[in-house]
Amino acid sequence: MGSIFARAEASPNAASGRGNTSLVGGLPAEEFKLVSRNHAAGVAVITADAGEGPVGLTATSVFSVSAEPPLFGFSLSCASSSAPTIAKADTVVIHLLSARQLAAARLFATSGVDRFADPESWGRLATGEPCLHGVPVWIRGRIVGRMEAGGSMVVTVHALQSHIAPAAGDAPLVYHNRTWHQLGDHSMLPA
Repeated sequence: MGSIFARAEASPNAASGRGNTSLVGGLPAEEFKLVSRNHAAGVAVITADAGEGPVGLTATSVFSVSAEPPLFGFSLSCASSSAPTIAKADTVVIHLLSARQLAAARLFATSGVDRFADPESWGRLATGEPCLHGVPVWIRGRIVGRMEAGGSMVVTVHALQSHIAPAAGDAPLVYHNRTWHQLGDHSMLPA
């Protein structure tokens, strides 16, 4: 039985056993960005510490990979100030934000600031990872894969522990077309 997935055209490197596909051409960068801005995404903050102090970043690229085993994924720019730590860290904490955490999303998306300056806004889990206070959901996981893709690093995380706060039913923070959004009852469509 054939695969339901289309095969990519093989590049000349495929014959050498490297199995690369041709990435020449494609959408121009500006068109790619325009298309991507039209995809709404939940907002998360990813934190880690590889022994040199906590780092964190805002991400809209968090996705579930598998329920068995429980895997999540996310991507970040290789140019991000957090990338060297994520490249070395064993574990991360993925914080799924509600609309009430807009200030945290903005803080962790801002370059050149001390994102952990306010000791009241975060603490460490018993296992040592930096964890933000007041988020409705967080997932602690072990990094099980890293792959460079273009100018980004795609990271796969095996979920080990989670916390769901009573406020987890709050409206999620969503990013769409360069703007923060809040979902609510008014935005629900019939199933």
